Amino acid sequence: MKNKSLTTLLTILLCAMGMGYAQDVASDSQELHSGNATEAVQVKKDTSNSFKRIKLDGIAAVVGDHVILDSDVEKTLIDLKSQGASTEGVTHCSLLGRLMEDRLYAHQAVQDSILVSDDEVNATSDRQLQQLVQQIGSMEKLLKYYKKEDEQSFREELYKINKLRMLSERMQQDIVKDIEITPEEVRQFFNKIPEDERPVFGAELEIAQIVKSPKPTDAEKQKIIDKLNQIKADIEDNDSSFSVKAILYSQGPSKSSGGLLPSVTKKSQYVSEFKDMAFSLQEGEISEPFETQFGYHIMLVEKIRGQERDVRHILLRPEISQEALNEAKSELDSIRQKVMDGKFTFAEAALNFSDEKETKFDGGLLRNPVNFDSRFELTNMDPNLYNQVRNLKDNEISYPILEQDPRGGGAKYKILRVTNRYDEHVADFAQDYVKIQELAKTEKQFNAIKKWLAEHIEDTYISVNGGNKECDFANNWLKQ
Repeated sequence: MKNKSLTTLLTILLCAMGMGYAQDVASDSQELHSGNATEAVQVKKDTSNSFKRIKLDGIAAVVGDHVILDSDVEKTLIDLKSQGASTEGVTHCSLLGRLMEDRLYAHQAVQDSILVSDDEVNATSDRQLQQLVQQIGSMEKLLKYYKKEDEQSFREELYKINKLRMLSERMQQDIVKDIEITPEEVRQFFNKIPEDERPVFGAELEIAQIVKSPKPTDAEKQKIIDKLNQIKADIEDNDSSFSVKAILYSQGPSKSSGGLLPSVTKKSQYVSEFKDMAFSLQEGEISEPFETQFGYHIMLVEKIRGQERDVRHILLRPEISQEALNEAKSELDSIRQKVMDGKFTFAEAALNFSDEKETKFDGGLLRNPVNFDSRFELTNMDPNLYNQVRNLKDNEISYPILEQDPRGGGAKYKILRVTNRYDEHVADFAQDYVKIQELAKTEKQFNAIKKWLAEHIEDTYISVNGGNKECDFANNWLKQ
């Protein structure tokens, strides 16, 4: 296993290991809140019955109820380097300032009763642990890699780290949740940028597609339903484990975690049929097989917490015959030729023949998943999509392309067309309004967070220790 993959997965999480221990040390230090504490010490008796003061770790700073050790800062820097991230200009002081911000967010979240439930934290930790075990090979190897004595101690560390991270994220979300941007604010933002400093946007494309998704036969559908009913009966009648069955049989992305999908709400980004089922079952109840665009499922509601559900599901997809795939390809070939012959436009063909509901009513126009704009900047495009359209000339239509639905909906054929090209250009208010609006809103959010930090630094107990007092922080952590 490569160290880099693990570090990438837990960039922030594992760099904070030891923070809970630091808090225990701090609680035993009588000098800490006088602002004079510079290191944590432990009194240890040696074999000659004399006592020694053993240095454990330097305390870099205290923010509210949170202690940051010098080693926390060092671990953060090590993690950045191990990911291959550039650390040019990254200093001990700048990293300490970032960690202090995180602790201030978490501290104030508790004060403002912005809570993160133990179930949420534990569910997140479970997913991370399962991913790590899958990557490294076994729990034994994982514990050895992170130098942990047992699984419980590792889980406790993950819990502390995730709790702090989630509190920090919730607090930041709360600060900016009501921030909106008006057209006048967008105009003022754009006009205050000097002409020679306006951003340059890269070359962009607008892309449309027509999709044909072959359907399984009724016999194949029934075969899948019968298999799910058999699994359901085995769980209910023979006390088999739902999670084990999911690992063995499910074809969904949650297979490795036993089909677990924690904290499902009515606003979660799942299809409506899936959410409707989650909120129609009682705790411990298993559904009958039901269909979504991804296939057929059975679902177990494992835990109900107010308006949240922890569910497990098993997904099976009916097989698509080669004959059905060939028919879809042939139909797209015919549609392509009729558009080229002028019998109807590409947009008309998308509306009348495409199987993709998300695009057919908009002339087949694809939307950028990042901002839902219709433009795709070439330097930021999904590599697969880029390879499919890079050689297309204006208004040229591709031949049918076979691909697997990235959302797990099975194989499909599609034809693509580049409907517009935009060369690299300096930002134009009318042409690039959506992007300028995003930049203006980001600046407004940044200023709101900056103001919030300034106010709460003044109102919160903060102590910066030792040589860290010489740091030139971006925020007024020294309260000068």
